Amino acid sequence: MKTWSDIASIQPLVARMLTNSLAKQRVSHAYLFQGNRGTGKKAISMVLAKSIFCRHKSGEEPCQQCKDCQRIESGNHPDVHWIIPDGQSIKKEQILHLQKEFTYTGMESNQKVYIIEDAEKMTANASNRLLKFLEEPSKQTTAMLLTSNSQAILQTIRSRCQIMGLKPLNAANLQRQLQEEGLSPSNARLISALTNNITEALEIGHDDWFANARKIVVQLTEVLQSKPEEAMLFINNQWMPHFKERQQMQRGLDLLLLWFKDIVYSFVDNEEAIVFINEKDKLSQASLHWSKQETTDALQRILEAKRKLEQNVHPALAMEQLTLHLKR
Repeated sequence: MKTWSDIASIQPLVARMLTNSLAKQRVSHAYLFQGNRGTGKKAISMVLAKSIFCRHKSGEEPCQQCKDCQRIESGNHPDVHWIIPDGQSIKKEQILHLQKEFTYTGMESNQKVYIIEDAEKMTANASNRLLKFLEEPSKQTTAMLLTSNSQAILQTIRSRCQIMGLKPLNAANLQRQLQEEGLSPSNARLISALTNNITEALEIGHDDWFANARKIVVQLTEVLQSKPEEAMLFINNQWMPHFKERQQMQRGLDLLLLWFKDIVYSFVDNEEAIVFINEKDKLSQASLHWSKQETTDALQRILEAKRKLEQNVHPALAMEQLTLHLKR
């Protein structure tokens, strides 16, 4: 996402507010972009910085070609300062260094921008130092704080920022973006049912582990239907070696949950809601094997297995208990 048009496709309200501010030359001295990972915080701050410095804008759209745009894109603009956590936190020394930088005249103009990623990770000392910085704003300085947890930021800092809340991506927008990034329609549909985070979705989509996880989940359902006496063997020989970590096991159960939801959608002829769109024949067979009540029970059992994992029940035990309930 490199243009305001791109931003407007996923965050229309924020894009409209910021472009209006640019058009009226009323850019705030401090913004707080809050939203989950993958909602576009960094992309928005990048486009806003370009719009502030670009001298060849078309309306409010930065040209993307000039020296300022190119250097902001590469992270090398002398008057755009990025602060990221040093280890697990943003430290007081990093804010002090920023303040020192801002005592100097701009390299090419008097305009300066600083962007703080993961702003919720500022230490107490760093937060207090930043607060003093914000209390004496320069008309030619723009601060952008990016956070997924605004409540972890001092209220006195929040009160000095214009807060921009970013909404999670809806499934349709996410599917479209994933397909634009090269994912197949079937993968985009499935992954958008697992997460509304574009960054995480792309990571999943290009992960061979996930592709194999999807196959194993479908294979398990086939074993449960055709050879239930071999289900435990499949769990021990195929499932557990692949879903080794608790987080991986949760992902496998999420996929299994979606499969049984798709069976429900088959029962009620709601094909548009099905996410395993390449497996419709297998879903039809599954709907002949499991009744509506059995499918509903299976969904409850899977959710129960997920809760057990969160409660530190041994993953193998949780999965074996689930399999016993799913067998007929």
